[in-house]
Amino acid sequence: MNDQPAFRSGYVAIIGRPNVGKSTLINRVLGQKLCITSRRPQTTRHRILGIKTTELGQFIYVDTPGIHSDGKRAMNRYMNRAAAASVEDVDVVVFVIEGMKWTEEDERVLQKLKETSKPVILVMNKIDKLEDKATLFPQVEKLDALFKFTDIVPLSARKGINLESLEESIYKLMPEGEMIFDEDQLTDRSSRFLAAEMVREKLFRHLGQELPYSLTVDIEQFEDDNGMYRISAVIYVERSGQKSIVIGKKGELLKQVGKDAREDMEKLFDCKVFLQLWVKVREGWSDNERMLRNLGYNDDL
Repeated sequence: MNDQPAFRSGYVAIIGRPNVGKSTLINRVLGQKLCITSRRPQTTRHRILGIKTTELGQFIYVDTPGIHSDGKRAMNRYMNRAAAASVEDVDVVVFVIEGMKWTEEDERVLQKLKETSKPVILVMNKIDKLEDKATLFPQVEKLDALFKFTDIVPLSARKGINLESLEESIYKLMPEGEMIFDEDQLTDRSSRFLAAEMVREKLFRHLGQELPYSLTVDIEQFEDDNGMYRISAVIYVERSGQKSIVIGKKGELLKQVGKDAREDMEKLFDCKVFLQLWVKVREGWSDNERMLRNLGYNDDL
């Protein structure tokens, strides 16, 4: 008699409104930083696969942009499409909310989920911020009445609290099956893409309130030079005033962004990195469908 649990494999979409901790949750589950994070909404712009392979199975987590109501600009429409499409081709949906909060945007996400037949796990993130844990139970009961969730899991992605409960719930819902990706593969994204994302994350973190949302990063050169990566990246902004903000006084801000991004790249790629950054103005790129496609914002990714 074989007591070995069945090997399971499949896809898990992590969805929710902006800034509830979806990317932090995936990084914590993977045990490695893959998805960029910041306190700013709309940090995540693309769907990214994070792959976790264990003895029990292979779980492919899909990090999605936050679903939000602003669909006026081409960039916002692209992000909403990317998030909505992620629910269609997965085995399990993990709907992340922020602790005890329930907002209109959360309700909007829930209405979209009512259109799917996929099992949905509700994650109440950031419970480490709760002063009185006794308030959790009545809130769980309220949320349970809103929808037929397969499970409701309170946790803290940042501190790794109760993560095992979420992974156990996901395992139970996964179909039995073989590995979909190689055992040692972390993501479906290229190193070039990940390098651009790391530069963008540092811009988000260093620019704070001054951050021009209308910036993106394009990798122009990515070469392996005898075990050292030579990377050249262009930061595109929409106005010349934004260019001076990104460069900073005497170029100090751009220099710091480059240093921090390079250090993260060296950890992920496990090699030395030589990184060069430039800032260029490309007017209206974030509201131009063709420019978005040229810069890698493709619905098929």
